[in-house]
Amino acid sequence: MTEVCPVCGLPKDLCICGTISQETQKIKIYTKKVSFKKMVTIISGLDPKAVNIKDLTKILKTKIACGGTFKDGMIELQGEHIDKVKDILIKQGFPESSFS
Repeated sequence: MTEVCPVCGLPKDLCICGTISQETQKIKIYTKKVSFKKMVTIISGLDPKAVNIKDLTKILKTKIACGGTFKDGMIELQGEHIDKVKDILIKQGFPESSFS
């Protein structure tokens, strides 16, 4: 017997809850200067219930080859990487319309 999604009631292999939750998020990507005039790229607006943010942070850090962390509900990456982050998130399944 196949497993059934508790949210939408569809079988797990047909479940679209993850896709719908990614489309409803409003993601904000911006940079800010921190101590010693270093730039940090910040990604906020991600829903921790819909997305595994720790895994997403790991993917971003690996693909961009930079340091970073997840804290206070935001992903912080060392350096100025707005365009790269946007491209990677789109490849991860986030629609382009969810960025502000």
